[in-house]
Amino acid sequence: MRRQNLEEKIIYFEKSGKINTQETLSLAVERAKARGIQKIILASTTGYTARLLADKLIGTNITMVVIPHQYTQERPQRFQLELIPILERQGHSVHFSTMLFHTWDLYGVAIPRVMAVLLRTFCQGMKVCLEITLMAVDGGCIASGEKVVAIAGDGGGADTAVTALAASSRDLPNLHIMEIICKPVQTQQRVPNFVPLEG
Repeated sequence: MRRQNLEEKIIYFEKSGKINTQETLSLAVERAKARGIQKIILASTTGYTARLLADKLIGTNITMVVIPHQYTQERPQRFQLELIPILERQGHSVHFSTMLFHTWDLYGVAIPRVMAVLLRTFCQGMKVCLEITLMAVDGGCIASGEKVVAIAGDGGGADTAVTALAASSRDLPNLHIMEIICKPVQTQQRVPNFVPLEG
């Protein structure tokens, strides 16, 4: 039996950042519809991208799980808390959780930091897409093994989107990035106080 290959277009943005938000969200919704995916996981620091995506999902059977920064990551919490009941009435959810790749040297282990730096070689958004997918499954918002679209960006708005087979942080080998929908071409790592591991 001959295997059928899948051919899809990937959009590469010339620059990273908020300027790509509308196109990223549109591409992500389009791909979710094409794949029959019913859940989108979205990183949203303030609620700006959550509002935009909520509007694009009106009239679809797609819901989103919004993942803001965890509490204590920034003080005060920047996500617009008044937006939560509005999103929930539309069938979406907002989940605050531990940002897995920000647990610098937790219990003396630097692996999360190294994973974050490695994933940022693709782009900041790719690192966040993986992180929020793990967080959504850990929080019971997404089922392990469920196909999802994950959307993230570089400190404001969105510029990266992927399709993924979700898994929990306890089951990392079963997390799979299936398709890259879009990402910026040029990326820049901003890693405070990063000290390479000796070995």
